[in-house]
Amino acid sequence: VTNGGKTTLAEKLKKMLPNCDIISQDDFFKPESEVETDERGFKLYDVLDALYMDEMVKSIHNWIKSPASSGVVTEELQNTCDNLKNTEDVYILIVEGFLLYNYEPLNELWNRRYFLTLPYEECKRRRSTRVYQPADTPGYFDGHVWPMYLKYKNEFEENAINVVYLDGTKSQEELLSFVYSDIIQELKKLRQ
Repeated sequence: VTNGGKTTLAEKLKKMLPNCDIISQDDFFKPESEVETDERGFKLYDVLDALYMDEMVKSIHNWIKSPASSGVVTEELQNTCDNLKNTEDVYILIVEGFLLYNYEPLNELWNRRYFLTLPYEECKRRRSTRVYQPADTPGYFDGHVWPMYLKYKNEFEENAINVVYLDGTKSQEELLSFVYSDIIQELKKLRQ
């Protein structure tokens, strides 16, 4: 969901987890000149064709091949509790974005999937406080952004993709605590 807190959550997790990197889907948007426009004049940014998805997959595969050489910094972890003992050989990649689970080549790569949700009114309110380049045109949220969110959410739900849903109306601290704890549990399972 747009403006659900994906990037904020990912950045906070990176500071808390050992050997952690982030790849953001936003870094793979095509230039505005390459993004299609619909019959209403809306730029179609909320579709897979607006992104260089092949490049994103390549970046993820490159990271997987050589995470230790990715430039991950480990010294400044905010949380050095017992949960993270013996993790020097563990590397974590957080891939954050809004259309991750609708692109088949990525689906085989996930260890864990999280999906932030927001109700329509809160999403629209948050979106209205952000400044985009190019700026949202009048009616863009209702005419394109929200319908695409619903379409893609329904699509991956129909494909029975195993996802942990997160309520984006909860505080950043609650979301961070839940996801951090969940990741620690996953790391413990991998160590067994």
